[in-house]
Amino acid sequence: MIEYSSQPHYLVAVDCIVFGFDGAHLKILLVKRGIEPEINKWSLMGGFVGANESPDDAANRVLKKMTGLEGVYLEQMQIYGEPKRDPIERTLSVGYFALIDIHKYEAQLNTDYEAEWFLIGERPKLIFDHDQMVADARKKLRYKASLHPILFEMLPKQFTLPQLQNLFEEVNDTKMDTRNFSRKITSTGLLIKLEEKDRSSSKKGAYYFKLDKKKYKAKFQAFLNLIPNLKN
Repeated sequence: MIEYSSQPHYLVAVDCIVFGFDGAHLKILLVKRGIEPEINKWSLMGGFVGANESPDDAANRVLKKMTGLEGVYLEQMQIYGEPKRDPIERTLSVGYFALIDIHKYEAQLNTDYEAEWFLIGERPKLIFDHDQMVADARKKLRYKASLHPILFEMLPKQFTLPQLQNLFEEVNDTKMDTRNFSRKITSTGLLIKLEEKDRSSSKKGAYYFKLDKKKYKAKFQAFLNLIPNLKN
């Protein structure tokens, strides 16, 4: 400690950007901040890293405490360290993003911290630099989705091609040709077509599919080549 005693000391926090998909729209989960400054204003899920825990442990703890969610896809994003980002004390924040199927976890979600889902484009203004975190997380999500099948974390085990297309369009903020999307997705051989149909939106119905995880591992390149060309 002799070498470190003269060095400045900072607080370390975590902030979690929780993206969810309800089958039609990409949403974000926000809470009302419970302490000053900015009390009762909309915020990401956040908290300080404990003396005996890692940032990953802290992020999982905060997420469970504030929303009731656990066992969800959670990935570290980047560190935010602008000196005046927190008006009370110098605080470095480690940003994380989580991906969930809203319907799968809606019963698990608690309301202790007034957690509420908002459409990405209709969310309220957030405290501190949280709006920048959300913007960075969306860019990260688009990039990761072009390399890995992480968007399937936001879908039920059985899903339709229209649901899958909706998700890709929401994440990439663009419209895709339905026939072209269907052709390219099915040509990868990474989806298993099921016998059941979803008839909630039409009498004809849409077949359910599921991701073939074993084939995905063997044909990773098929997905890698597909995603960047979906807009074509």
